[in-house]
Amino acid sequence: MKKNVFSLCVVLAVVLGACCCKCTPRNDPNSGPDEEQTSDSTIVEQPDLSLLKLSVPVTENWIYSGKPAITIRIENPNKAAVKVEAKIKLVTDTWQTVGTIADSVTVAGATTQDFVMTTSDNLSPGFYRATCVVNGKLARAQFMFGIDPFDIVSAPDKQLDFDDFWATAKAQLDTLDMHAQLTEITTKSTAARKVYLVEMHSVPDGLTGEPVTIRGYYCEPQDGQQHPVIMHFYGYDTQGSKSKCECPDGGSSAEFAEFYLSHRGQYLNNRPASTQNPGVTEDCVNIYGDWFAYHFGDKDSYYYRGAFMDCVQAVRFMATRQSSDMTRLFGEGSSQGGALSYAAAALSDYPFTAIAPNVAFLGDYPDYFRIVSWPAETAKANKGTMTDEQMYAFLSYFDTKNLATRISCGVLATSGLQDGTCPPHTNIAPYNNLLTPAGKKEYHFYPEMQHAYPTGWNGMIRNFFRSFL
Repeated sequence: MKKNVFSLCVVLAVVLGACCCKCTPRNDPNSGPDEEQTSDSTIVEQPDLSLLKLSVPVTENWIYSGKPAITIRIENPNKAAVKVEAKIKLVTDTWQTVGTIADSVTVAGATTQDFVMTTSDNLSPGFYRATCVVNGKLARAQFMFGIDPFDIVSAPDKQLDFDDFWATAKAQLDTLDMHAQLTEITTKSTAARKVYLVEMHSVPDGLTGEPVTIRGYYCEPQDGQQHPVIMHFYGYDTQGSKSKCECPDGGSSAEFAEFYLSHRGQYLNNRPASTQNPGVTEDCVNIYGDWFAYHFGDKDSYYYRGAFMDCVQAVRFMATRQSSDMTRLFGEGSSQGGALSYAAAALSDYPFTAIAPNVAFLGDYPDYFRIVSWPAETAKANKGTMTDEQMYAFLSYFDTKNLATRISCGVLATSGLQDGTCPPHTNIAPYNNLLTPAGKKEYHFYPEMQHAYPTGWNGMIRNFFRSFL
């Protein structure tokens, strides 16, 4: 009986052993080569490229020397590494093709990597448009960067009678009675400074005709001392004739005597009488239509001949005030106001100490018109029978790059690299033609800024002006 039981146990052990052989785990390293199996350790995760996060951060303010160094930031949340193909398409600011930079990089899993791309050769001084693509996906839409902007040559194209032309305009201004009238804005005046609406005459819209009335707000210190003068010039009046014109407050400080000029046909000169615009008692209308187009082609009656003389007249008004120290004269403005700052400094009877033009208008028309569509479309629609050469000759009298050749005062200039209204090329053109010594001028590029004021603009310009006091 014991022998039979032992035999039965042996048989059961053999059977169980055979069953166990056929139940070998799939990851058993001793399993035979004929076994159908897949090891978990050899499974390769297929990364999802759609999860990649792409960006192009600002480096070196996007102003480079010789070659760009554009950074593409790639964030890979996948566990596995990914290989990506990156391309940067380059064109000039005037839309001429430069070429495409192409390269690849492997980004480890769960990491963020900055991939710097550049050109094989130096680029010429200028501004360029870049479009960045990774694996066919847009990393950043077209943006502007600069190469050695202070080496850009925007040669003056002054006509032979440029200086005589402006001397004639100023001589015409000499013949007029300024006829300045002041109305105190008591709701804005303070113990430190009284605020006035000023109305005065400026040159006609041509070589003959009636004087044009221009207006502005004037802040006059009340301490009986002479003070540095700041002239404020406005941008293109796109707000509409019913919008409010800001009237400055007298404030608590008498540091500066200030004038806020509304030149012909804009701001106070095209608003109806209302409590919104203190002191204006008559309805004013814009008789010029689109100011840039007014009498386009006739330099003696063109809008900006009169507007530039309005700036000169406003400075002359400040010289009549006992509180004005005309040996410390400053000017500032943005866009059209930046152009007027250049014009005032170039044409004034009184030398400016310093000016601060931001995103200035009216610069280097031949290139300006190749970079953006406005005001090129307006100019071409109003040039009549003029050839392009004749049109640019006419515009040269009102070009800030030509006015800059008469300026040697301090200059703080600023521009936004992404400005599609007054692009950086049109701003650097006058700056590079200044007679101002290097130690008295500075330029600030704002890489992400478009057509706008830099943050803290008012404090920035006042600190710059104070550095000359």
